[in-house]
Amino acid sequence: MSIYKPYLMRIAQATDEAPGVKTFRLEFVNPKEGEAFSFKAGQFGEYSAFGYGESTFCIASPHTRKGYIECTFRQAGRVTTALNNMTVGDIVGFRGPYGNTFPIEQWQGKNIIFATGGIALPPIRCVIWTCLDERQKYRDVTIIYGAKTVADLVYKHEIKEWEARSDVTMLKTVDPGGQTKDWDGRVDFFPTTLKEYLSRNPKQIERAFGKKDPDAVYELSEKIDVRNTVVAVCGPPFVIKMCLDILSRFGFTTDQVWTTLENRMKCGIGKCGRCNVGGVYVCKEGPVFTATQLKNLPNDS
Repeated sequence: MSIYKPYLMRIAQATDEAPGVKTFRLEFVNPKEGEAFSFKAGQFGEYSAFGYGESTFCIASPHTRKGYIECTFRQAGRVTTALNNMTVGDIVGFRGPYGNTFPIEQWQGKNIIFATGGIALPPIRCVIWTCLDERQKYRDVTIIYGAKTVADLVYKHEIKEWEARSDVTMLKTVDPGGQTKDWDGRVDFFPTTLKEYLSRNPKQIERAFGKKDPDAVYELSEKIDVRNTVVAVCGPPFVIKMCLDILSRFGFTTDQVWTTLENRMKCGIGKCGRCNVGGVYVCKEGPVFTATQLKNLPNDS
């Protein structure tokens, strides 16, 4: 199939996740194309509202579930507004899959920590469900997820499902002031929740948004085997940087931490030249990078 010609996809299900955030389940109009289609965790696509243009989102569903793909997006501009106005039965375009992947085959037999906040959960959701659908291949699975308010949490029904599983550690948090009367999770900033989960003495470490000691090294909890653990982090650049700093203080190396720069994706194939960070074309060489690779990119990443 031509790299410029989109698949025709029918909206089979539309779910309102949070204010201005929606998830589409998309099925191939041509069943034969659906049977031949494949992708891996971490890849992305270009989703088009015909007559308005196309926007870039990750494939938020796992490749372990056949017959459809899912995407989650926030209404922010002309294309996403047009998509947001569509409903079940409407046709959208999809080009992809593009980009590299999370190396989940290399993670087999390891502990995995997923650390993410807000609308940054969709790029990680694909990896989470891939690991849970093949749960026997991995050791401990921990999901740490935060948002500004309860309303801003996406995949609320899936969070409950993850909480109910005995083979998953699920920590959810909202910022102070973002809780509701029936909120049963933590009330704290997301980086603080990550730090306290990792710490042997959470009451003795400084708060994430308080006074910082640039040379501080934190004592890792005895429940975490840092040598056999990988971490998948996703969020705005400042959140990623804070998480990388926290993880390094607990002894994680930059080769153990993975993230995605999905927000840098443009045309998907490196033709338009707008995804470049220095000499790296994120559409072609990303969007998945280790923290080691991220440190070697210019500061605008």
